[in-house]
Amino acid sequence: MSDPIKVLVTGAAGQIAYSLLYSIAKGDVFGKEQPIILVLLDITPMMPVLDGVVMELQDCALPLLREVIPTDKEEVGFKDLDVAILVGSMPRRDGMERKDLLKANVAIFKAQGSALDKYAKKTVKVLVVGNPANTNCLIAAKSAPSIPKENFSCLTRLDHNRARSQVAMRCGIPADSVKNVIIWGNHSSTQYPDVHHCKVNIKGKDEAAFDVVADDAWLKGDFISTVQQRGAAVIKARKLSSAMSAAKAICDHMRDIWIGTADGEFISMGVYSSGNSYGVPDDLIYSFPVTIKNKSWKIVDALPINEFSRAKMDATAAELVEERDTAVAFLSA
Repeated sequence: MSDPIKVLVTGAAGQIAYSLLYSIAKGDVFGKEQPIILVLLDITPMMPVLDGVVMELQDCALPLLREVIPTDKEEVGFKDLDVAILVGSMPRRDGMERKDLLKANVAIFKAQGSALDKYAKKTVKVLVVGNPANTNCLIAAKSAPSIPKENFSCLTRLDHNRARSQVAMRCGIPADSVKNVIIWGNHSSTQYPDVHHCKVNIKGKDEAAFDVVADDAWLKGDFISTVQQRGAAVIKARKLSSAMSAAKAICDHMRDIWIGTADGEFISMGVYSSGNSYGVPDDLIYSFPVTIKNKSWKIVDALPINEFSRAKMDATAAELVEERDTAVAFLSA
């Protein structure tokens, strides 16, 4: 057994964390040989709830879970971290404008970025889940100048999984027979789920998804809007957000960072845009197709992009530029 790694989950008394913590603690993410110290951070009023979560984790009697540290203090929560999963954020409330939401979250993620900079290991891998995830991630990265920008990513794996599942259901095959869907851009309703490079495995042979689905109108219409609006559809049906599928996506994302992507496969992650081959503006956290090896991601370069895709990719980039500029103005205010 190796030494324990220290994993922080923020918003740890919330419902996404409740679906997430068991999977992390039992070895689904970092491997069945990797002991874990779980650090659970939440706001002070949530500490009694967090005590209940700690009791449950203890009662699971998980062999890899060495210690659970519940806290409402940044200097405890961010100390010597190997991994930070930032789930907690200010949710959008009725009547709240997007810029008000951005302003509230800039304050949260500026503080958390500063705490990472001050207390965490410089090798820490940071995943931002709390929305607006891309811009929150950018603010956290900008507020932690001593940690490489490449160590920060935001969650678009849930969108990726949704897209993969929609294609699989349409083709009547298991989801793991679908690979290389792409989510471009923002984790918002402007995201672009792209299947132009997607392969589906039919009877042991990889084929182009467009050819197998054989329904361009669906792939360029309802498929895209279904993936874009899926979170809202779950909330409408459940009256609660998509916590189970979000937790699964967080596990998938972190496991790929830790263990790497399979040969011939790429996945979608919001990562720092700098000199990419797709003409996406620099200094954004933008979702690209990436491969991962030795805990380092690499954007899959030079995939052919048609006019339809180009327009969608540019639209979501424009939204991210506007979000970034608004957030950065608050950052320096």
